[in-house]
Amino acid sequence: MTDQRLPTYFLSHGAGPWSYMDGDFRERFAALEHSLVAMRNELGDAPKAVLMISAHWEENGFAISSAAQPGMIYDYYGFPDYTYDVHYRAPGSPELAHRVERLLRDGGMLAWLDAERGYDHGTFGVLKPLYPAENMPVVQLSLNRNLDSGLHIEVGRLLAPLRSEGILIIGSGQSFQNLALRDARARVPSAEFDAWLQQTLLQSSPGERRARLLHWEQAPYARLAHAREEHLIPLMVAVGAAEDEAGSCIYREQLFGLMTAASFRFGPLPLAGQRVDR
Repeated sequence: MTDQRLPTYFLSHGAGPWSYMDGDFRERFAALEHSLVAMRNELGDAPKAVLMISAHWEENGFAISSAAQPGMIYDYYGFPDYTYDVHYRAPGSPELAHRVERLLRDGGMLAWLDAERGYDHGTFGVLKPLYPAENMPVVQLSLNRNLDSGLHIEVGRLLAPLRSEGILIIGSGQSFQNLALRDARARVPSAEFDAWLQQTLLQSSPGERRARLLHWEQAPYARLAHAREEHLIPLMVAVGAAEDEAGSCIYREQLFGLMTAASFRFGPLPLAGQRVDR
């Protein structure tokens, strides 16, 4: 019997509401947008829903969005006025939210449902080009505010059964995140940290990969790449849910011509299915 587990993903999600914008700013994310369209096409009709772990939601435990129709959270500043009135209208999934809660609680995690949480830009920024028809059900999972790498790898392990149930697990963050370093000074640190990520995620054995991620602060320029690691921690969940499976890089560029950004897939693609334009 063929294993129909979905792969997991870690996506660098870009800046603010880029996918709702036009002109030069949107064009700067053309390669990222292309990678998201390619991701949709390679998955075909296999996913039934998305579980999104966004860098932009932290709690003292693990909260799960459970609204049937989540609202919006405009958690960015300095963008055009119209970007504070955009809407991503994909439905939530209370059923999936309860399933996630049970898996985490059965694994000893502090987890609860949050019927008020809306979509933040770590979620809708990438889902708009990934599922533009806005009909793919989406549930969001918070990070634990302690940002412990091992804990979030374990959360991924607990959530791994969802992959065989048609649930697409996505960690949404940024492979290099230093808002104070958005000029030529970012080139070397981001390239060196990316080289470490590529070796860790693509070339290391599962055991090595886990050990390196647990000690990610030993990577070159680690704290220049992530002064605070909330944009890296969603990667730990994606890896934990596909811990023994190979990684591949699905997007990599020198964003803005200044900083290296990358996205990764873990595990094989599902058997080719009918292409769907969601």
